[in-house]
Amino acid sequence: MQIQLLSKNALLLITVALFYISTSAQTSKKPNVVFFLVDDLGWMDIAANGSKFYETPNIDQLAKDGVRFTQAYVPSPICSPARASILTGKNPARINLTQWIGGPGNPDYVRNLPLEEVVFPELLQDAGYKTIFLGKWHLSNTEGGEKYWPNNQGFDINIAGHHRGGLYIKNKYFSPWDIPNLENGPEGEYMTDRLANEAVGFIDKNNKNPFLLYFSFYSVHAPFDAPEDRIEKFNKKKDALALTDADRFAEETDAEKPFKYRTQQDHPTYAAMVKSMDMAVGKVLDKLKEKNIADNTVVVFFSDNGGLSTSEGTPTSNAPLRAGKGWLYEGGIREPAIIKWPGVAKAGTVSDALISGMDFYPTILEMTGQPLRPDLHIDGKSLVPLLKNESKKVHDVLYFHYPHISNQKGGPSSAIRDGDYKLIVFLNDNKFELYNIKNDIGERHNLASELPEMTNHLYKKLYDWWDEVDAKFPKEFVKKAPIK
Repeated sequence: MQIQLLSKNALLLITVALFYISTSAQTSKKPNVVFFLVDDLGWMDIAANGSKFYETPNIDQLAKDGVRFTQAYVPSPICSPARASILTGKNPARINLTQWIGGPGNPDYVRNLPLEEVVFPELLQDAGYKTIFLGKWHLSNTEGGEKYWPNNQGFDINIAGHHRGGLYIKNKYFSPWDIPNLENGPEGEYMTDRLANEAVGFIDKNNKNPFLLYFSFYSVHAPFDAPEDRIEKFNKKKDALALTDADRFAEETDAEKPFKYRTQQDHPTYAAMVKSMDMAVGKVLDKLKEKNIADNTVVVFFSDNGGLSTSEGTPTSNAPLRAGKGWLYEGGIREPAIIKWPGVAKAGTVSDALISGMDFYPTILEMTGQPLRPDLHIDGKSLVPLLKNESKKVHDVLYFHYPHISNQKGGPSSAIRDGDYKLIVFLNDNKFELYNIKNDIGERHNLASELPEMTNHLYKKLYDWWDEVDAKFPKEFVKKAPIK
């Protein structure tokens, strides 16, 4: 009888021990990372940020489950530089990758993401992560060839990533495609749907060990196309709004060159592209749940630049933000951003802290238990203190530099955001524009002449930063020293 009792006690102790060992192992397991990067998605293009026309239920749920940032920025209003900043943790001015690759120079710029840059996926590879890149790369040119593609920049698998920045060849968003690293699907297969299927297929095969899934959408970049049934749904919404062109568009006259911009969202095809992107996000998130790994997966959602609102079809409105892609006004550089960190970051949190795309590098390192590398991610700062609610801010100052003429009518410019104030320097004529972003989110009241001391104070900081990063400028630019 005594032996039997001891056996029962021993069995109980063993069971409890195994439970704690199992729990400890689950707790200490490295989290997976899913990074959604959308192309040209504006700050106001998701319902969680206030869109009334587009439908993004999966992204909205992600915001409810995570932390939504209201003041998240990219250091450039154009794709290639912003994408480089995410992977390197550096301001693109520091590595002179300041233009979309293939765009005009003056100043000249680096045409491939240098292989010498240690990008964060490489460090995750070293830590035992399986890594996959899906979609748009646009960090290399044709002369560089495959040497600069994702599979040589930290990714074990590369699906559809190459030098081109858009789907302009053959059937655009529908199969058959002319894309390296992506086999043609059934005729008429939609690119966004295909990449989502590739993503869930990867999760099916790699859910037992830690992974990085970097889903870099071709959407919602031009050309604008989507399945007809999805477009038709938004045609009905557009008809119900009954807007005229006078409602949809306005003229920007307080600029170097006047231009038309969109003030209302009612573009059915663009809306269908946004919807398709949201469906893809949902498909991946559902697969994480199906495989019982959602609670051990960090999810990041971000965009590479502001919405296209001033040219090339002007499909979306960033209002109340001014302008859009290709400009250093808020519409070009403020992005939708969400981070879900189950069990750590409080669900449903909204943060007004200034953050940058450069911050994801150190943040992901710290989340996955890797040591920070400030020698590499020089300009990025870990957002972990924000996510753990241990701090309310990580940046006091952010810098922006786009010394080129954009396709969207934006001119060469540089900017600094310091607290509530933002100074933009237009390099063609050394014109200064100063705004209090807290009080004037639409950047309509230029305070430069009213607050000359603040203007000069911020310009001096920007000027010193130019020297620190060895910023390049157009040949015509005459560097004007600040007042001492």
